[in-house]
Amino acid sequence: MRGAAHIGRLAIAAAAATLFACGKSPSSVPPAALAPHDSIVLELEHAPIERQLDGKIEAVNQGTVAAQTSGRVTEILYDVNDFVPAGAVIMRIRATEQRAGLLQAQANLRAATARETEAQQRYERVVVMYQQKLVAKSALDEASANRDATKAQLAAASAALQSAQEGLSYTEVRAPYAGIVTRRNVQVGETVAPGTLLMSGLSLQFLRVTVDVPQSIVGQVRRIRKAAIYVDGRRIEATKLTVFPEAAGTSNTFRARLELPENATDLYPGMFVKVAFVIGEGERLVVPAAAVVDRGDVTAVYVIDAAGRTSLRQIRPGHRFDGKVEVLAGLSAKERIATDPIAAMKRL
Repeated sequence: MRGAAHIGRLAIAAAAATLFACGKSPSSVPPAALAPHDSIVLELEHAPIERQLDGKIEAVNQGTVAAQTSGRVTEILYDVNDFVPAGAVIMRIRATEQRAGLLQAQANLRAATARETEAQQRYERVVVMYQQKLVAKSALDEASANRDATKAQLAAASAALQSAQEGLSYTEVRAPYAGIVTRRNVQVGETVAPGTLLMSGLSLQFLRVTVDVPQSIVGQVRRIRKAAIYVDGRRIEATKLTVFPEAAGTSNTFRARLELPENATDLYPGMFVKVAFVIGEGERLVVPAAAVVDRGDVTAVYVIDAAGRTSLRQIRPGHRFDGKVEVLAGLSAKERIATDPIAAMKRL
């Protein structure tokens, strides 16, 4: 037993001597260094100060199409959740009476045209005869009056034809703009009258957000006039901001409306979003989104100290936008963090 213990002490002494000869201790051996491009030193960035409020998305173009003529619904071409191109026929109404009215108007126009042509020719003949002093002035006046009357009748017949054509067009109900059907109010075979609600829809091409702005910040909002919404980590700048001129009597808030870019993706009417109004300027700390590690409810980054040691530190994140994450707590300026979490994890 004593011989074995003696041999063990000799082995430990030999290892210590080897380390001493190399000039290093076990605790002073540094891990492999990260590449220079795998870490950054944090700096404060000049950025606007924002106040977040809850807003609701709505469609700019939304409404209900109503019948403009009477008749029985013969065909419904679109239903709820269908996409409808602008100008497409969405419903047809029985057009027997309207077609008969159009035929009658066309016949009346032809008759009025013939009478006007005859009256014009008679007037021209009477003028020649009057110049040759073959007829009295009263005959010329009568021919002139008859010509003017037939012109008026022709104008009335032409207007009646246009009205009949318009009435026939009302039997084909068309979409006023491209959009999605949200509600259908009638069935095939149902009789409708002018004013009967037929179909409702909205367009996703142009969207906006409505939000109530507290009186305490409405002055800054009116002066700076910059706002954006945050959706799933994306920041979408408003193209136009309108603040209504009067406050709500019960809440002392002002209604504001934000116009969003055309054809904004993954946004739908009725969604609630966070609306950020710029109310000033300041500095904030941000880190690359690729450097952030999300583990359940914990958000962290790998921090590198002055000695090159790496440790995982929890942070409190703020907004996520443009590939960056705002840091509200857990880090400070001048600290170095790893931009490649996988490489940093290998150093632990």
